Amino acid sequence: MSTLQTLILFSFLLSASHAAVQDFCVADLSAPEGPAGYSCKKVSAVTVNDFVFAGLGMAGNTSNLIKAAVTTAFVNQFPGLNGLGISLARLDIAPGGVIPLHTHPGGSEVLFVLQGSISAGFISSSANTVYLKTLNKGDSMIFPQGISSPSPGLQILDFALFANNFPSELVEATTFLDDAQVKKLKGVLGGTG
Repeated sequence: MSTLQTLILFSFLLSASHAAVQDFCVADLSAPEGPAGYSCKKVSAVTVNDFVFAGLGMAGNTSNLIKAAVTTAFVNQFPGLNGLGISLARLDIAPGGVIPLHTHPGGSEVLFVLQGSISAGFISSSANTVYLKTLNKGDSMIFPQGISSPSPGLQILDFALFANNFPSELVEATTFLDDAQVKKLKGVLGGTG
């Protein structure tokens, strides 16, 4: 290997080891949010409080229509999450409570049951397959990101809700439709359950 080739290789290795990698990028919440998140706070302005969030310790108010409350720990509340591709939330559900059907196009979700039990699941966008399970204390379930590939597929909500074996009582609870409306829609679209 010539001296020039050795210098080029050494230069490449040095530049690769000093790539745009940093320990963290705490959100500068005074700056505008861009597609990749917030710009980084100056390291001299970062404090330990940027990496600590105490807001998930209190139960949310579940005295509402859906008997549920979500407490978020997203980058706006927890600046140390910026650029990490994760966020946190606490979900409190009273007996009989429901979470309306929804997707998370920007990220996957992990549900951990701290106490009680919950029926949880999702409907795949590729075949409208229902993945539903009763989770108990200590159980976890993963909900895949809503758009997670360059070919994300198309999920038509009518078929996702009514043209499968998703239990009618859960459709009723999460859509606020009554039994007759759900049975009619399932009948038209070929669903069961």
